[in-house]
Amino acid sequence: MKHLLWVVCLSLGCLRSEAKGQEDFMLVAGPLTKQLRGSPGGAAGDDFDCSQPVPPGSRQHFQYLQSRGVTHFKLPLSWSGLLPTGLSSQPRQDVVACYQMLLEQLQEVGLQPLVILHGSTVPDALRLKYGGWESREVGEKFQEYAEFAFQEFGALAQLWLTLSDLDDVLHDGLPLQNILHLNEHIYQLYHQRFPGKGRRLSIGLRASDAAFLPQIKSSTSMDFLSVTIEYDCLHISNFAKELHNLQVFCGDLPFLLYKLTCDSCPESEFQLLGDFLQVLNNKDLNIVGSDMMEMLAKMNMQDVPRLHGISESNTMTALKNSYHIVWDKFGAQTIADRDAFLNDSFPDDFQWATSSESFKVEGGWSEDGKGETIWDRFGHDGLAFANQTADLACDSYHKVEYDAYLLRGLHIKTYQFSISWARIFPSGRLDSQSEKGARYYDKLIDALVESGIDPVATLYHWDLPQELQDNGGWTNASIIEAFKDYADFCFARFGDRVKTWNTFSSPWVVSHAGYGTGEHPPGEKDYVVSSYQVTHNILKSHAEAWHVYNDKHRKTQGGKVGIALNSDWAEPFDPSKPEDIAAADRYLQFMLGWFAHPIFVDGDYPVTLKTKVEEKIIACPISEPPARLPVFTKEERQRIRGTADFLGLNHYTSRLVNSLDGGCAAGPQGVGDFKAQADPLWPSTASDWIHSTPWGLRRLLNYISIEYLNATKVPILITGNGMPTEYSGDSLNDTSRINYMRSYINEALKAILLDGLDVQRFTASSLMDGFEGKQGYSQRFGLHHVNFEDANRPRTPKQSAYFYSLVIKRNGLVARKQNIFERPERQQTHRRAALKPSEVPSKSKVVWEKFSPQSQFQRKLYHYGTFPQGFGWGVSSSAYQIEGGWNVDGKGPSIWDTFTQKPGSIPAGANGDVACDSYHRIEEDLYMLRALRVKSYRFSLSWSRIFPDGRRSSLNQVAVNYYNRLIDGLRAYNITPMVTLYHWDLPEALQKLGWENVDMIDIFNEFCDFCFDTFGDRVKFWMTFNQPHTIAWSGYGLGHIPPNVRDPGTAPYRVAHNLIKAHATAYHTYDDKYRKSQGGLVSIALNADWIEPKDVHVSREVVAADRALQFQLGWFAHPIFRNGDYPDAMKWQVGNKSELQRLPSTRLPSFTEEEKSFVKGTADMFCVNHYTTKIARHATLRLKPASYENDQDVSESEEKDSPTTAISNQRAVAWGLRRLLNWIKEEYGDPDVYITENGVATEAKTTWDDTARVFYYKTYINEALKASDLDGVKVKGFIAASLMDSFEWLNGYTLGFGLHHVDFTNRNRPRTPKYSAHFYSQVIKNNGFPKTEDEKQIYGHFGKDFIWSTATASYQIEGGWRSDGKGLSIWDKFAHTPLRVFNDDNGDIACDSYHKVEEDVAILQQLKVTHYRFSISWPRVLPDGTTRHINEAGLNYYQRLVDALLAANIQPHITLYHWDLPQALQDNGGWENDTIVENFREYADIIFKHLGPKVKFWITINEPYNIANVGHGYGAAAPGISFRPGTLPYIVGHNLLKAHAEAWHLYNDTYRASQKGMISITINSDWSEPRNPHKQEDIDAAKRVVQFYIGWFAHPVFNGDYSDVMKTIVRKRSLAAGLPKSRLPEFTPDEIKRIKGTHDYFGFNHYTTVLAFPVDYKNLQHYDADRGAGIIADRTWLDSGSSWLKVSPFGFRRILNFIKEEYGNPPVIITENGISERGPTELNDIHRSYYYEQYINQALKAYLLDDVDIRGYTAWSLMDNLEWATGFSERFGLFYVNQSDTSLPRVAKTSAARYSTIIKCNGFPDPSSGLHECLNPDPEATIEPTTVTTPQNSVSFLGLTLSTEDAEAGLYSTFALLVVAVLGAICSTVCFFKAHKGRKMQYDDVINLQRTF
Repeated sequence: MKHLLWVVCLSLGCLRSEAKGQEDFMLVAGPLTKQLRGSPGGAAGDDFDCSQPVPPGSRQHFQYLQSRGVTHFKLPLSWSGLLPTGLSSQPRQDVVACYQMLLEQLQEVGLQPLVILHGSTVPDALRLKYGGWESREVGEKFQEYAEFAFQEFGALAQLWLTLSDLDDVLHDGLPLQNILHLNEHIYQLYHQRFPGKGRRLSIGLRASDAAFLPQIKSSTSMDFLSVTIEYDCLHISNFAKELHNLQVFCGDLPFLLYKLTCDSCPESEFQLLGDFLQVLNNKDLNIVGSDMMEMLAKMNMQDVPRLHGISESNTMTALKNSYHIVWDKFGAQTIADRDAFLNDSFPDDFQWATSSESFKVEGGWSEDGKGETIWDRFGHDGLAFANQTADLACDSYHKVEYDAYLLRGLHIKTYQFSISWARIFPSGRLDSQSEKGARYYDKLIDALVESGIDPVATLYHWDLPQELQDNGGWTNASIIEAFKDYADFCFARFGDRVKTWNTFSSPWVVSHAGYGTGEHPPGEKDYVVSSYQVTHNILKSHAEAWHVYNDKHRKTQGGKVGIALNSDWAEPFDPSKPEDIAAADRYLQFMLGWFAHPIFVDGDYPVTLKTKVEEKIIACPISEPPARLPVFTKEERQRIRGTADFLGLNHYTSRLVNSLDGGCAAGPQGVGDFKAQADPLWPSTASDWIHSTPWGLRRLLNYISIEYLNATKVPILITGNGMPTEYSGDSLNDTSRINYMRSYINEALKAILLDGLDVQRFTASSLMDGFEGKQGYSQRFGLHHVNFEDANRPRTPKQSAYFYSLVIKRNGLVARKQNIFERPERQQTHRRAALKPSEVPSKSKVVWEKFSPQSQFQRKLYHYGTFPQGFGWGVSSSAYQIEGGWNVDGKGPSIWDTFTQKPGSIPAGANGDVACDSYHRIEEDLYMLRALRVKSYRFSLSWSRIFPDGRRSSLNQVAVNYYNRLIDGLRAYNITPMVTLYHWDLPEALQKLGWENVDMIDIFNEFCDFCFDTFGDRVKFWMTFNQPHTIAWSGYGLGHIPPNVRDPGTAPYRVAHNLIKAHATAYHTYDDKYRKSQGGLVSIALNADWIEPKDVHVSREVVAADRALQFQLGWFAHPIFRNGDYPDAMKWQVGNKSELQRLPSTRLPSFTEEEKSFVKGTADMFCVNHYTTKIARHATLRLKPASYENDQDVSESEEKDSPTTAISNQRAVAWGLRRLLNWIKEEYGDPDVYITENGVATEAKTTWDDTARVFYYKTYINEALKASDLDGVKVKGFIAASLMDSFEWLNGYTLGFGLHHVDFTNRNRPRTPKYSAHFYSQVIKNNGFPKTEDEKQIYGHFGKDFIWSTATASYQIEGGWRSDGKGLSIWDKFAHTPLRVFNDDNGDIACDSYHKVEEDVAILQQLKVTHYRFSISWPRVLPDGTTRHINEAGLNYYQRLVDALLAANIQPHITLYHWDLPQALQDNGGWENDTIVENFREYADIIFKHLGPKVKFWITINEPYNIANVGHGYGAAAPGISFRPGTLPYIVGHNLLKAHAEAWHLYNDTYRASQKGMISITINSDWSEPRNPHKQEDIDAAKRVVQFYIGWFAHPVFNGDYSDVMKTIVRKRSLAAGLPKSRLPEFTPDEIKRIKGTHDYFGFNHYTTVLAFPVDYKNLQHYDADRGAGIIADRTWLDSGSSWLKVSPFGFRRILNFIKEEYGNPPVIITENGISERGPTELNDIHRSYYYEQYINQALKAYLLDDVDIRGYTAWSLMDNLEWATGFSERFGLFYVNQSDTSLPRVAKTSAARYSTIIKCNGFPDPSSGLHECLNPDPEATIEPTTVTTPQNSVSFLGLTLSTEDAEAGLYSTFALLVVAVLGAICSTVCFFKAHKGRKMQYDDVINLQRTF
């Protein structure tokens, strides 16, 4: 279309010129829009109005139009923009300059401006003052405006319109005559000012208003008339008639078709133009020009045959198509021009994105009901590289936060991901919708939005549900409706947050590789029919999805829907050959045009494609055509055309194309008659398909803009661009990808700035390595490396990720000035008033008084809440630990450089020479900080880097520049720098003085002064020293760290003295010189363990603990925060020790009064580093040698109940932090407190899955929250230590504190986020621990007739083990076997319930239960287990119990078997012998017969799992068998199931009809959660735990047979061990049928939850090995008296839901649930009340919210009893049973009343509804005090009750002790100066002797 002017002149203008001598015909385009598009039909509001600078590509846009034959360009002026006030004397000069620039550009490129004075609104200032056009004053102001415009722009334009549309002004109220008079004035004014030839002025009119023309002509002058007219292709004669009428009215006045709109035009572009030209080619019409833009937009000018109505000589063969235009523009470029770097930035609103695709990253291929996809099938069929699959991929399904972390690190603002159709609709159809699948995308989208990232969702990226494929897939037209439903669901569900949608991504690949070549799934090889049909259906599916959004969702959601099309760029193989140029064009038409042309042009396939297909059909045999192209109906074309709000482009490479006869071969090259190939000189990648040809992107973008975006004015979004590298070598240092990205991004920039294209986004493919289809994991596209060999799927940024983040930061490839976010200044904290010296012990001992008496329950109870708004979350590092660069850029050596480079100093010879190389990796560190979302970053300055020799005279500006870059980088991302001035790395040059020398005070101040001056304009938080205690004691006392001075008695005190004064001096320097201007804060970071007294009830132990704190924390804090002097406890202690050592004065230096005044108050906040807690006791320590440590007279030890860490003596004792913070509050006047370091070390082998660190932070941060939220401590910030693994001082690299793992073996020092990084990021996001849905209580009630019960078991309570003919049970034998039961307890008497029926029923009545669950002792009824002898006395006991219960209106719920098998049966093999099945049936028959008429609830067997595995696998319960753990448990379980089934059928067949009872089995199970919930391997382990636990017995009973999981695993492992068959017995089909359904309800026992993780037991044949999982507990879960039972209520609801989903929502009766205690009896058992409240409430949630069919709840247990192998040491009872009292009284605990209240309320009444009647208290029950009976022949001795024999032994021992003490005193006098160590040992021995009494 380059010669359009020539064509139209031939057909119109030139012919007329010859006849009439008129000027050339005008072809008009424009106006310019805000999107840089010449859109004549655009709304006025879209016109470019110079309110912003001239678009960078405007000149190129005008050049392009001129090249297309355009002669004139519309330029509407903005009256309100030029004269905002309406006054010509007050113009906006920038707007004037803008219009002048546009006019000059138009003239320079050869376009004539057509300037419109008014097409916009009246300036607001005039409208408000005068009104609208009806006002005379507005008319006058308009005339003044016209004069102004002529003056400013008249010299640059010859054609003018006063008003573009009279009708618009008429509607505003101005009479026509007034308008015409106004126009006449302006016309005269214009021609007076510009009298020359060629000047013309007009006024605009609509063709429909032609009747006004006579009046207009008579009232005003004009040089031509401007007309707005519509061309209706269906009524061409009407158009011709309308033009004729215009000409009649105009007379000899020429007219311009100023605005032409086309409607109902034919499919043939050429017919359209021909018909139009034929109408215009009427010599009777005096038309001077026409708006051609919409006409051209209707046409596809590729092949231009002769036009209808034009002679042979006037054909349009000279016109060139879009490809020719682009090739003409770029084909002649030199390589230098082509590859030139454009040194500029992208537009400010440019979008930077990255992407992923569902099947490549998500994994979770069958999780939560996801349906199989064609890619799942492809992988499972072994069709991908190395038989790899996408089953797990990157595990993104479980790692939403991990992926969001990467995106935040990149600082990306847009993330494009695809939705898995099969995860939303497993079958592909609407009726299969999966809520869990939708929730995953909810979670992902929410995470993106919360991180400030715009989600872009692709509906389909190749992973078709297999079920749809089985029905024909994309070849079946029914898929269109299915896709429409799927799209509609996604729009409705996610559209409130997702505002940009791709319907399809790279659909050409689906058609080509999936259904054409068959390389991709579904693997169909049919390029003749299927491939084209697939495209046909995809296009229609896309259109339907677009219309669904447009019709149903756009109005409310306001989003955009487009399509992402893939295309290479094509270049002619031989540019000199026209046929190769044409072939390259065809390549694009067959690839891009196949999809783009229907959507963006005319709703149909490109003419080239259609023509070539038709040619091949004619040329090839009828039976074997190479292609069958479907045909769209007219309605379909209309439905498809224009269905995109943007054009997404996936572009990776280019091709050289030459013309080649394809014959009758199928496929694009055969049908298109071309051959495509890559130039071997082009840089290659890991893919044969992709070569780096960046210039192709710019050319392709130009082609797209010309070819497709003239008709449909939408922006271009680059939705995919990237290259793969091989999975080999250095996968992190991907320089080839960086070069690729740099080049392609630069070409996109050229297209925008130089070519004026509307490209709005660049998307880097891809976020991380993934499953690359057929290539599996052998090719890597990711910006992040994923280790697919590690189950954690760790993600590590590659160098390209850092490069791309820098591009985003700069908004391009060149640096630009950063916009720094200015945080509100911190509130100034003035120097605090001095406090009195601390007392001895300090008043802060109230902290011990408050917290030490806490029970473990109170201490550990988790607190949910959030920190105050603005809380300072941060992370830390220090210079020597991370920077490296030890001798680069002029840095001087530090004392740590010297120390570590000395062989043997550090394990493995480690040092900080390189460390994390942060000196060279600022962007990499910033990446981590952005990703974490921290608000603060604490780092230290390297003194020897800034001042290499420690003095200012040696200033190193390069170092200053480094810290400037770091600080500026932090502030650019709104991260507050928290700077430590000294973190132990003293310049080696200063060590000649060292901190013992007072001269260091001024030298340090000089350094601080420089830093305040240089960085203080941006740094507002300073710490002078980090842990001065460590410097003084470890550096100068112990000599462990540099400078390695060993002088424990004096040097630490001297050094500390100087450090305190150096700190104070620096503080005053800041205060005096900088605070006023900089407004920052200064403090010192002190370290402190919490010290807990060994016995808080012993005052000297409390004094010792207080003294220890004063020596550690108070040493520095007391002078600074209290009175300028050391604490009295320290002064007295050191002074007294010094005197005892016969020294002339104390070793502790003294401050002068002036110094005290100078030191006190020199901190604006309290900064504390804390890691652990110690237990302290008083000890008299030796005098010599003199030592700071011995001065304290304190012995410290570990807190043994807390978890260990990788550092010995540094246990994780979280509760100490709360106490320390309270102590600081009390001791130092309630200051603002920043926790400036807190963290835990793990061994170096712990890389990414650092669960221990997660637990550490979870507990420690919670204790800080308690201090803040509950205790009122002013905790202002928390700094996690540390940002990343680093050089850990004396430990080197053997352990790490980092939230990020650093690979110190890799020269790039790659940083990989650990599990803890993601956890900490979530804590920051939540600002603490807001109460979760799991923790929130629900109010409501259980159903009517809900069963409230409590339970016991016969052996545990009955006693009477040999009474009335009872036979022996296996538990009788087990308990009488040594070392089987704790403390040699047994059930001989137990609670003596055999003799206490009435008492037991009485306490049941007290509880108000409706039911009582108890078990029958099989050997009490059948002593030998068989029916040969029935013990009537035993039966009578149970009959009496049943009658008593019924009399009390309590229903009995009987368990037939609760573990106490008759020993006689055990002697015959017990449950291993399948004869027991019949024995059990006969026993059940007896019980049913005798008790059944009165009993309506039955349980056959209690907890078969424990019988089978604990009793016959672990051997921890009777019968205590453990030597066949791989087989016997399964055999026993097999027989238990058969026995249960037989008992059930017996009842069902014989007794149900008459007795009308219910019978089932009770199955127990913990719930299992993954240890790491973001890890598929842990999730799978958790599932196995549940299946091997509850599923072992529930699956056969409720579903039939063992679960497939269990059968498969046990069989596979058995065969692998060489066994002939599975160790898990198999049921026969009859047995399966017999067992399945043997339940009337689900009896369920539950106590706790575990965290599971995989464990490989190798070839061990064992139940645990089969399960393949280890289990732990979360440290935050409350403990109980049982090591296995942790309070985790949320798991109860989850396992109840599991039962519902897995077993068909059966009625559930919870038959056991409770908690134990151990140790001293506490009747106020608040932990049990808490447990029942929480667990029952979770059951209520399951009932009310989840529709779990819960029918009853049973508390375990009624009373304390024999807890099996733990004896009486663990107590579960609601009632205390005093085993010391022979009468065994039952005493209610507090929990009994709480449980009774819940029963009365039948749940939890809503307190907002007022006091419920069920909460009215009953008359208070009398609680008997615990009575301890004194045995006979006992005496009281030293406060203890002892037998006479023990008292006698104690007396003699005491006497001996006194003798030893006297001798010891004599020895101490004689040997005072000798053998101090030996005497200490003797002293310790004495203490130990004393403790034995």
